[in-house]
Amino acid sequence: MGANPWPGYQPLFLAQELGYFGGAAIRLVEYPSATQVLRAYRNGVLEAACLTLDELLLLESQQGFAPRIVAVMDVSNGADALLARPPLARLADLKGRRLGVEDTALGAFMLSRVLERAGLARSDIDLRSLEVNEHERAFLEGRVDAVISFEPVRTKLMAQEARVLFDSSEIPGEIVDVLGVKREHLGSHPEQVTVLLRGFFRALDYMKTHPEDAARRMAKRQGATPQEFQASLRGLQLPDLRANLTLLEGPSSLRVTGQALAEVMVQRKLILRPVDVAALVHPDALREISR
Repeated sequence: MGANPWPGYQPLFLAQELGYFGGAAIRLVEYPSATQVLRAYRNGVLEAACLTLDELLLLESQQGFAPRIVAVMDVSNGADALLARPPLARLADLKGRRLGVEDTALGAFMLSRVLERAGLARSDIDLRSLEVNEHERAFLEGRVDAVISFEPVRTKLMAQEARVLFDSSEIPGEIVDVLGVKREHLGSHPEQVTVLLRGFFRALDYMKTHPEDAARRMAKRQGATPQEFQASLRGLQLPDLRANLTLLEGPSSLRVTGQALAEVMVQRKLILRPVDVAALVHPDALREISR
Protein backbone atom coordinates (compact mmCIF):
# COMPACT_ATOMS: atom_id res chain seq x y z
CA MET A 1 0.00 0.00 0.00
CA GLY A 2 1.37 3.40 -0.97
CA ALA A 3 0.94 6.88 0.49
CA ASN A 4 2.57 10.29 0.36
CA PRO A 5 3.62 12.25 3.49
CA TRP A 6 0.16 13.64 4.31
CA PRO A 7 -0.71 13.89 8.03
CA GLY A 8 -4.04 12.11 7.54
CA TYR A 9 -2.22 8.99 6.33
CA GLN A 10 0.21 8.86 9.23
CA PRO A 11 -2.11 6.83 11.54
CA LEU A 12 -1.53 3.87 9.21
CA PHE A 13 2.22 4.13 9.75
CA LEU A 14 1.59 4.55 13.48
CA ALA A 15 -0.43 1.31 13.41
CA GLN A 16 2.48 -0.42 11.70
CA GLU A 17 4.97 0.90 14.27
CA LEU A 18 2.74 -0.24 17.15
CA GLY A 19 2.40 -3.73 15.66
CA TYR A 20 -1.33 -3.48 15.02
CA PHE A 21 -1.11 -5.42 11.74
CA GLY A 22 0.28 -8.48 13.51
CA GLY A 23 1.80 -10.94 11.07
CA ALA A 24 -0.39 -9.93 8.13
CA ALA A 25 1.34 -9.56 4.77
CA ILE A 26 0.97 -5.78 4.64
CA ARG A 27 3.73 -3.47 3.49
CA LEU A 28 3.34 0.30 3.68
CA VAL A 29 5.44 2.32 1.25
CA GLU A 30 5.81 6.09 1.59
CA TYR A 31 6.48 8.06 -1.60
CA PRO A 32 7.66 11.70 -1.68
CA SER A 33 4.59 12.88 -3.61
CA ALA A 34 1.10 11.93 -4.78
CA THR A 35 2.45 11.95 -8.33
CA GLN A 36 4.72 9.03 -7.48
CA VAL A 37 1.94 7.16 -5.65
CA LEU A 38 -0.30 7.41 -8.71
CA ARG A 39 2.54 6.31 -10.99
CA ALA A 40 3.23 3.26 -8.81
CA TYR A 41 -0.47 2.35 -8.76
CA ARG A 42 -0.75 2.63 -12.55
CA ASN A 43 2.42 0.53 -12.99
CA GLY A 44 1.00 -2.29 -10.87
CA VAL A 45 3.47 -1.85 -8.00
CA LEU A 46 0.67 -1.25 -5.48
CA GLU A 47 -2.51 -3.14 -4.60
CA ALA A 48 -3.81 -0.23 -2.52
CA ALA A 49 -3.16 3.47 -2.13
CA CYS A 50 -4.15 6.46 -0.02
CA LEU A 51 -5.57 9.01 -2.45
CA THR A 52 -7.65 12.13 -2.54
CA LEU A 53 -11.12 11.37 -3.85
CA ASP A 54 -10.50 13.37 -7.01
CA GLU A 55 -7.32 11.36 -7.68
CA LEU A 56 -9.29 8.14 -7.29
CA LEU A 57 -11.98 9.44 -9.67
CA LEU A 58 -9.23 10.23 -12.17
CA LEU A 59 -7.93 6.65 -11.94
CA GLU A 60 -11.44 5.26 -12.37
CA SER A 61 -12.02 7.41 -15.44
CA GLN A 62 -8.89 6.01 -17.09
CA GLN A 63 -9.40 2.66 -18.78
CA GLY A 64 -7.84 -0.30 -17.01
CA PHE A 65 -7.80 1.07 -13.45
CA ALA A 66 -10.41 0.00 -10.93
CA PRO A 67 -9.81 1.26 -7.37
CA ARG A 68 -12.55 0.66 -4.80
CA ILE A 69 -13.11 2.90 -1.76
CA VAL A 70 -12.99 0.93 1.49
CA ALA A 71 -12.65 3.81 3.97
CA VAL A 72 -12.36 7.56 4.37
CA MET A 73 -9.01 8.48 5.90
CA ASP A 74 -9.75 12.15 6.52
CA VAL A 75 -11.66 15.21 5.37
CA SER A 76 -9.64 18.35 4.71
CA ASN A 77 -10.97 21.43 6.47
CA GLY A 78 -8.19 23.93 5.88
CA ALA A 79 -5.17 21.65 5.51
CA ASP A 80 -5.00 22.22 1.72
CA ALA A 81 -4.24 25.82 0.89
CA LEU A 82 -2.95 28.47 -1.47
CA LEU A 83 -0.04 30.20 0.25
CA ALA A 84 1.42 33.47 -1.01
CA ARG A 85 4.33 35.68 -0.07
CA PRO A 86 3.75 39.30 0.95
CA PRO A 87 2.67 41.71 -0.44
CA LEU A 88 0.14 39.42 -2.17
CA ALA A 89 -3.03 39.73 -0.09
CA ARG A 90 -5.95 38.82 -2.39
CA LEU A 91 -6.56 36.09 -4.94
CA ALA A 92 -6.79 38.75 -7.66
CA ASP A 93 -3.16 39.66 -6.87
CA LEU A 94 -2.10 36.35 -8.46
CA LYS A 95 -2.48 37.83 -11.96
CA GLY A 96 0.88 37.70 -13.72
CA ARG A 97 2.50 35.92 -10.76
CA ARG A 98 4.38 32.60 -10.59
CA LEU A 99 2.18 29.93 -8.99
CA GLY A 100 3.57 26.51 -8.07
CA VAL A 101 1.22 23.52 -8.16
CA GLU A 102 1.63 19.75 -8.36
CA ASP A 103 0.56 18.20 -11.65
CA THR A 104 -2.06 15.90 -10.10
CA ALA A 105 -5.84 15.71 -10.03
CA LEU A 106 -5.82 17.40 -6.62
CA GLY A 107 -3.54 20.16 -7.85
CA ALA A 108 -5.75 20.72 -10.90
CA PHE A 109 -8.90 20.70 -8.79
CA MET A 110 -7.57 23.21 -6.25
CA LEU A 111 -6.28 25.38 -9.08
CA SER A 112 -9.70 25.39 -10.74
CA ARG A 113 -11.33 26.48 -7.46
CA VAL A 114 -8.72 29.21 -6.91
CA LEU A 115 -9.11 30.60 -10.43
CA GLU A 116 -12.90 30.52 -10.07
CA ARG A 117 -12.77 32.53 -6.83
CA ALA A 118 -10.13 34.91 -8.22
CA GLY A 119 -12.00 35.54 -11.46
CA LEU A 120 -8.87 34.63 -13.43
CA ALA A 121 -8.03 32.33 -16.33
CA ARG A 122 -5.09 29.89 -16.43
CA SER A 123 -3.44 32.21 -18.94
CA ASP A 124 -3.47 35.02 -16.36
CA ILE A 125 -1.01 33.11 -14.14
CA ASP A 126 2.54 31.87 -14.71
CA LEU A 127 2.05 28.24 -13.65
CA ARG A 128 5.06 26.24 -12.44
CA SER A 129 4.73 22.43 -12.10
CA LEU A 130 6.27 21.32 -8.80
CA GLU A 131 5.96 18.05 -6.91
CA VAL A 132 5.04 18.56 -3.28
CA ASN A 133 8.54 17.74 -2.03
CA GLU A 134 9.73 20.80 -4.01
CA HIS A 135 7.14 23.27 -2.71
CA GLU A 136 8.86 24.53 0.42
CA ARG A 137 12.27 25.14 -1.17
CA ALA A 138 10.82 26.78 -4.30
CA PHE A 139 8.78 29.15 -2.12
CA LEU A 140 11.61 30.03 0.25
CA GLU A 141 14.09 30.53 -2.60
CA GLY A 142 11.70 32.94 -4.31
CA ARG A 143 11.20 30.79 -7.43
CA VAL A 144 7.42 31.11 -7.01
CA ASP A 145 5.24 33.88 -5.62
CA ALA A 146 2.59 31.48 -4.36
CA VAL A 147 2.03 27.75 -4.11
CA ILE A 148 -0.95 25.42 -3.86
CA SER A 149 0.14 22.94 -1.21
CA PHE A 150 -0.95 21.09 1.90
CA GLU A 151 0.23 19.91 5.30
CA PRO A 152 2.93 19.68 6.55
CA VAL A 153 4.19 22.24 4.01
CA ARG A 154 1.36 24.63 4.94
CA THR A 155 2.43 24.90 8.59
CA LYS A 156 6.12 25.24 7.68
CA LEU A 157 5.50 28.07 5.21
CA MET A 158 3.16 29.91 7.55
CA ALA A 159 6.05 29.97 10.05
CA GLN A 160 7.95 31.83 7.30
CA GLU A 161 5.23 34.52 7.06
CA ALA A 162 3.37 33.01 4.10
CA ARG A 163 -0.24 34.13 3.84
CA VAL A 164 -3.17 31.78 3.26
CA LEU A 165 -5.34 33.29 0.52
CA PHE A 166 -7.61 30.26 0.06
CA ASP A 167 -8.00 26.89 1.76
CA SER A 168 -10.18 23.79 1.80
CA SER A 169 -12.37 25.13 4.63
CA GLU A 170 -13.97 27.30 1.93
CA ILE A 171 -15.03 24.24 -0.08
CA PRO A 172 -16.26 21.90 2.71
CA GLY A 173 -16.46 18.21 1.87
CA GLU A 174 -14.77 18.58 -1.51
CA ILE A 175 -11.29 17.34 -0.56
CA VAL A 176 -11.58 13.90 0.99
CA ASP A 177 -8.81 11.34 1.38
CA VAL A 178 -9.74 7.70 0.91
CA LEU A 179 -8.17 4.28 0.95
CA GLY A 180 -8.50 2.74 -2.48
CA VAL A 181 -7.93 -0.96 -3.13
CA LYS A 182 -7.77 -2.65 -6.52
CA ARG A 183 -11.03 -4.44 -7.24
CA GLU A 184 -9.39 -7.80 -7.96
CA HIS A 185 -7.28 -7.66 -4.78
CA LEU A 186 -10.30 -6.72 -2.70
CA GLY A 187 -12.03 -9.83 -3.99
CA SER A 188 -9.08 -12.19 -3.47
CA HIS A 189 -7.66 -10.84 -0.17
CA PRO A 190 -10.51 -9.29 1.85
CA GLU A 191 -8.86 -10.36 5.13
CA GLN A 192 -5.84 -8.11 4.44
CA VAL A 193 -8.11 -5.10 4.02
CA THR A 194 -9.90 -5.94 7.27
CA VAL A 195 -6.60 -6.18 9.17
CA LEU A 196 -5.38 -2.92 7.64
CA LEU A 197 -8.49 -1.00 8.61
CA ARG A 198 -8.72 -2.54 12.06
CA GLY A 199 -5.14 -1.38 12.70
CA PHE A 200 -5.93 2.10 11.37
CA PHE A 201 -8.86 2.59 13.74
CA ARG A 202 -6.82 1.24 16.67
CA ALA A 203 -4.19 3.86 15.82
CA LEU A 204 -6.84 6.60 15.86
CA ASP A 205 -7.85 5.42 19.35
CA TYR A 206 -4.19 5.48 20.41
CA MET A 207 -3.95 9.08 19.21
CA LYS A 208 -6.81 9.98 21.54
CA THR A 209 -5.50 8.11 24.60
CA HIS A 210 -1.78 8.84 24.08
CA PRO A 211 -1.72 12.11 22.09
CA GLU A 212 1.81 13.18 22.98
CA ASP A 213 3.45 9.83 22.25
CA ALA A 214 1.44 9.41 19.03
CA ALA A 215 2.43 12.90 17.85
CA ARG A 216 6.08 12.22 18.67
CA ARG A 217 6.08 8.98 16.67
CA MET A 218 4.29 10.42 13.64
CA ALA A 219 6.19 13.72 13.62
CA LYS A 220 9.49 11.86 13.13
CA ARG A 221 8.32 10.55 9.77
CA GLN A 222 7.54 14.07 8.58
CA GLY A 223 10.66 15.80 9.83
CA ALA A 224 8.54 17.93 12.15
CA THR A 225 8.31 18.58 15.86
CA PRO A 226 5.39 16.99 17.74
CA GLN A 227 3.91 20.48 18.12
CA GLU A 228 4.15 21.14 14.37
CA PHE A 229 2.54 17.79 13.62
CA GLN A 230 -0.33 18.44 16.01
CA ALA A 231 -0.82 21.85 14.38
CA SER A 232 -1.00 20.17 10.96
CA LEU A 233 -3.90 17.99 12.17
CA ARG A 234 -6.07 20.99 13.08
CA GLY A 235 -7.22 21.37 9.50
CA LEU A 236 -8.33 17.74 9.28
CA GLN A 237 -11.26 15.63 10.41
CA LEU A 238 -10.27 12.01 11.09
CA PRO A 239 -13.49 9.95 11.04
CA ASP A 240 -13.57 6.92 13.35
CA LEU A 241 -15.23 3.61 12.50
CA ARG A 242 -18.76 4.80 13.25
CA ALA A 243 -18.28 8.00 11.27
CA ASN A 244 -16.79 6.00 8.41
CA LEU A 245 -19.84 3.76 8.24
CA THR A 246 -22.02 6.87 8.07
CA LEU A 247 -19.85 8.37 5.33
CA LEU A 248 -19.94 5.23 3.22
CA GLU A 249 -23.57 4.25 3.88
CA GLY A 250 -25.47 7.26 5.26
CA PRO A 251 -27.98 9.47 3.40
CA SER A 252 -25.45 12.31 3.02
CA SER A 253 -22.77 9.81 2.18
CA LEU A 254 -19.62 9.81 0.10
CA ARG A 255 -21.75 8.58 -2.78
CA VAL A 256 -23.60 11.91 -2.82
CA THR A 257 -20.68 14.28 -2.27
CA GLY A 258 -18.45 12.19 -4.52
CA GLN A 259 -20.95 12.28 -7.36
CA ALA A 260 -21.17 16.06 -7.06
CA LEU A 261 -17.37 16.25 -7.16
CA ALA A 262 -17.27 13.98 -10.23
CA GLU A 263 -19.71 16.28 -12.02
CA VAL A 264 -17.56 19.31 -11.19
CA MET A 265 -14.49 17.49 -12.53
CA VAL A 266 -16.28 16.65 -15.80
CA GLN A 267 -17.42 20.26 -16.19
CA ARG A 268 -13.86 21.50 -15.70
CA LYS A 269 -12.51 18.75 -17.99
CA LEU A 270 -10.38 17.27 -15.21
CA ILE A 271 -11.87 13.88 -16.17
CA LEU A 272 -13.17 13.07 -19.63
CA ARG A 273 -16.18 10.92 -18.76
CA PRO A 274 -18.73 10.61 -15.91
CA VAL A 275 -17.98 8.22 -13.06
CA ASP A 276 -20.54 6.22 -11.07
CA VAL A 277 -19.24 6.91 -7.56
CA ALA A 278 -21.78 4.57 -5.90
CA ALA A 279 -20.18 1.64 -7.73
CA LEU A 280 -16.78 2.52 -6.22
CA VAL A 281 -17.84 2.45 -2.56
CA HIS A 282 -17.33 -0.89 -0.79
CA PRO A 283 -18.06 -0.77 2.97
CA ASP A 284 -17.90 -4.56 3.51
CA ALA A 285 -14.65 -4.42 5.51
CA LEU A 286 -16.05 -1.67 7.75
CA ARG A 287 -19.17 -3.77 8.39
CA GLU A 288 -16.98 -6.76 9.28
CA ILE A 289 -14.99 -4.73 11.82
CA SER A 290 -18.12 -3.23 13.39
CA ARG A 291 -19.72 -6.61 14.20
